[in-house]
This record gives sequence, C-alpha cells and structure tokens, in this order.
Amino acid sequence: MKLLNATVAHIGIAVPDLAEASAFYRDILGAEPRGLGQLDGATIVSFQLGEVEVELLHPESDDSPVGRFLARRGPGIHHICYRVPNLIETLARCRAQGYRLVDEAPRVGQGGNRVAFMHPKSTGGILIELTE
Repeated sequence: MKLLNATVAHIGIAVPDLAEASAFYRDILGAEPRGLGQLDGATIVSFQLGEVEVELLHPESDDSPVGRFLARRGPGIHHICYRVPNLIETLARCRAQGYRLVDEAPRVGQGGNRVAFMHPKSTGGILIELTE
C-alpha cells in the first residue's frame, strides 16, 4: 500500500473550562493562543506546539457534539486530525476499504480548511478528522 505522507495536523481536546485549560498551554508551555473560533457548537482556542496544533474545545451547549462528549466521557482527547495530500482521494480509499465516515464529502472546518470526520466505530474508538 502506498504511504500517503499523512501528518498530525492537530489534536482536539474537550474541556469544561476554556480559561483554566488555556492557562496550562499559555503559562506552563509558553504557547500563545492563536485566536478564538466557533464551529459545530464549540468555542475553540488553538495553540501551536511545534508542528502540531492543540485545539481546546468548549461546548456552547450541553447538546452540542462536544457537550455530549464531555457528559459521556469527561474532559480529554476528542479527536486527532491528520493532514493528507488529497482529501477526496483519501475519503475514496476509506469507503473502498469499508471505513464508516461521518462526513461523506468534505466540509469547511476551523480556519476555512476542508475537513471530513471518520466514525470512531471504524477507527478503534478514536474520532479521526482528515484535512488537506
């Protein structure tokens, strides 16, 4: 099988308190917040740590995807995002191999990038986001 040269783009972490969680990345690791955004019912603040970005995800409501995640599992890693060279081609490979997709087609994600999520039931319990 051909290696796609995928890299980790970011790690999404669900947090109940955005200010408290941000303090660790800012005050201990010395990372500056890279802006505040909102997407899919979550407020997102990002920190660049070397080549990988950490996105802190705080739910805007209890019935948002991140709100439901926090209620079921508590704070922690919500998803891992991999950057791939060709998102359409990668999704086609996923379908061909029987992986279950949350997004059948790319959509606009944080920062305006095209993204698609894979269902955790197909990926060993991990919600995986793919982006270009």
